[in-house]
Amino acid sequence: MEPIQNRVGVPSGAAGRLRLAASVAAGGRAAQSDPRWPSVAAALDELREQYRHAVRIVDAYCACGTLLIETARYARGLGFTAIEGHGIDGAPTLIGRARVAAARLREPAIGLTFECADMVEALAREADFPADIVLFHCRHEGSDHRAAAALLAAAGRVVIGDPVATSVRRQAA
Repeated sequence: MEPIQNRVGVPSGAAGRLRLAASVAAGGRAAQSDPRWPSVAAALDELREQYRHAVRIVDAYCACGTLLIETARYARGLGFTAIEGHGIDGAPTLIGRARVAAARLREPAIGLTFECADMVEALAREADFPADIVLFHCRHEGSDHRAAAALLAAAGRVVIGDPVATSVRRQAA
């Protein structure tokens, strides 16, 4: 009997995932150069291995939404049939760019929203219904960052942070 993954059109094995990753468009190249990308791909692969068909992803400090959009596209390529993505940032210009980029994505299985909001308040709301994956890129330091760090763990089951910023903060502590 053929494995379930192959019946739903998901590439099987590491070679199939590499082909899928290589087929992502130009925006995907930028996302895949992000140091968080290997962890993002591994988390999505793990969810699919658990026969999950739906995934919810939150991107804190999403900027113009490139990583969230490409993560959603990658999830769709893996065979997820319901992908919900929520990007949060405090910069209205960046959120506007993210909304424009998301509007170009014509995939009914993917639903993306982008919100210009205070990060602490937005993450507190996310904790009410935790996401499967929370992406986090630390661009800001100070009291907002410290308050947001405590909320990240409550906002999602898997938190994928920027390894460069994380290592710098660990060395400073």
